Amino acid sequence: MKKIYSLFFAGILVIAISCQSGQKKASEINALTPEEVSSGWKLLFDGTTSTGWRGYNKTEFPKGWEVVDGSLHCIGSGTGEAGAENGGDILYDQKFKNFDLKLEWKISKGGNSGIFYLGQEIPDWQIWKTAPEMQVLDNINHIDANLGKDGNRQAGSLYDLIPAKPQNAKAIGEWNTAEIIVYQGTVVHKQNGVTVLEYHLWTDDWKKLVQDSKFPELNPNWADVAKEGYIAFQDHGGDVWYRNVKIKELD
Repeated sequence: MKKIYSLFFAGILVIAISCQSGQKKASEINALTPEEVSSGWKLLFDGTTSTGWRGYNKTEFPKGWEVVDGSLHCIGSGTGEAGAENGGDILYDQKFKNFDLKLEWKISKGGNSGIFYLGQEIPDWQIWKTAPEMQVLDNINHIDANLGKDGNRQAGSLYDLIPAKPQNAKAIGEWNTAEIIVYQGTVVHKQNGVTVLEYHLWTDDWKKLVQDSKFPELNPNWADVAKEGYIAFQDHGGDVWYRNVKIKELD
């Protein structure tokens, strides 16, 4: 009997060690390949610290966010934007002009967030008054998925302007990949490896698109997106995680 118990516990130990070895470390998840390094990619998040990140219109990293399990985690308040008092949006403290941005995100049940780019930091404003947004959303449970027009508030969309098609976001709790390419006004959103939309800033078509939206009421000059700006993650009151954030500046 003692021998049987020994074999049993030895088996459990082997399984436990195998599970641990199968889990990637934060430094392995948030890493660049030698090919990426040589071609000019840069990590914006090291997986273990908030270095480079701070709150929007703040000098410090807000306590409503944390670094956990190799990700930047927005701690959900359950009260939407009203719960951002201790958190708020976070940005990477460097402006970018032409770039290829890649990252991974996952969302909680009923969660809502977004990836801002070309954003400006203006006192007493929120970043969404200045920046286009790639939507991050639980398409099943959050009511925003059925608001707007033609699904333009679902994951991957240019929020409230252009829907992501095809809509290929994964279920809550699963990691999605996102890619945003900005080059001389051309903008591409990719979700889980598929191009879901493309548009062109500062054109007549762009100005008409914005004019027919809610944004001019919030900021009459919203269509005049800056040619260089911040990348930021939104605190919309729900739990959301970001990791493997990297960028390549384009000439």
